[in-house]
Amino acid sequence: MTTAVALALLCAAGCSSDGDDSPGDSDGSRSPRDSASPSRSQLPAAPAKGKVTVERTVATGLNSPWGLAPLPDGDLLVSSRDTGRIQHIDAKSGKKTTIGSVPGVEAEGEGGLLGLAVSPTFAKDRLVYAYFTTASDNRIARMVYNDKRDAGEQLGAPDTVLRGIPKGSIHNGGRIAFGPDKMLYAGTGESGEEDLSQDKDSLAGKILRMTPDGDPPGHGNPESDSVVYSWGHRNVQGLAWDRDKRLWASEFGQDTWDELNAIEPGRNYGWPEVEGRQKKKGMTPPVEQWKTSEASPSGIAVNKGSVWMAGLRGERLWRIPLQGRTSAADPQDFLQGDYGRLRTVVSAGEGHLWLVTSATDGRGDPGRKDDRVLRLKVS
Repeated sequence: MTTAVALALLCAAGCSSDGDDSPGDSDGSRSPRDSASPSRSQLPAAPAKGKVTVERTVATGLNSPWGLAPLPDGDLLVSSRDTGRIQHIDAKSGKKTTIGSVPGVEAEGEGGLLGLAVSPTFAKDRLVYAYFTTASDNRIARMVYNDKRDAGEQLGAPDTVLRGIPKGSIHNGGRIAFGPDKMLYAGTGESGEEDLSQDKDSLAGKILRMTPDGDPPGHGNPESDSVVYSWGHRNVQGLAWDRDKRLWASEFGQDTWDELNAIEPGRNYGWPEVEGRQKKKGMTPPVEQWKTSEASPSGIAVNKGSVWMAGLRGERLWRIPLQGRTSAADPQDFLQGDYGRLRTVVSAGEGHLWLVTSATDGRGDPGRKDDRVLRLKVS
């Protein structure tokens, strides 16, 4: 059986793909907010309404961009899912420079070169981390970025940090980020094998937390000898922390509900037993949910007291104002249809965001200048 036929059969059986889940039988109703959510912040809630202004287009002509990592000097690194290349973008001029390719990337379906992160001690170690799909698995590797070279490859040989994350033509996860605790977090997908999400011995369908070397931290995880931090996830696409150092994650639903979750160690987020705010003992419901036609969420960022969530199929940017572990008001959407599919959003300092479009991922309708990096002003 060919890969294309296998993927078609999977989708026909109800398996969703990256941003193209059908809305199913959802009626669009909203459930009451979870009044039992823990750890309500003492800080005031974000205003119910916000505002977004596109300040400028930073760069154009990107090929299947996925991960975006700001550098300490304000410039950006962006990954290309389908080519395996990493480019440096001058944030002022928009000039793009290819700094190297990640060896071993196998781009197929939703796999390829995905998330990027720079070391918390980048000024000293110059390390860039990448999450990517190979012929056998998804893995995380780090490379030294030598930007002093005048030309040619500026990335050193990859040092594998973590291997063995199950791969598939769909649901590879891929977002990585360093938390306030200086640990490396990764969001994974269940690779189309639903049962892996509830298997604590599998790295699929999880949020992982590890040292920068890829080892279990020894403290803070449910099991001291495991990198598994939370489970019961379908396909985690966004990771971000609020001002109280609480972790948030966005996640693809199947046919009915996409999710924004408040993550705590050892919690089970329900997949495949529940989707959206369905209740089941021992499983944690999301803080917010959306019809899949309105979201298919990818990257998230926290800024001005709100979670900002990029939507692929929904082709819009969502703002979710926060109050502790709950949302303070109904989500508000911006830029609907203005720039097509939206892949990644990253904080660019208080009141500003970087936003990456995703028209060239095989599911969009790219224009002459796609894909792009935009700089937004938000409130």
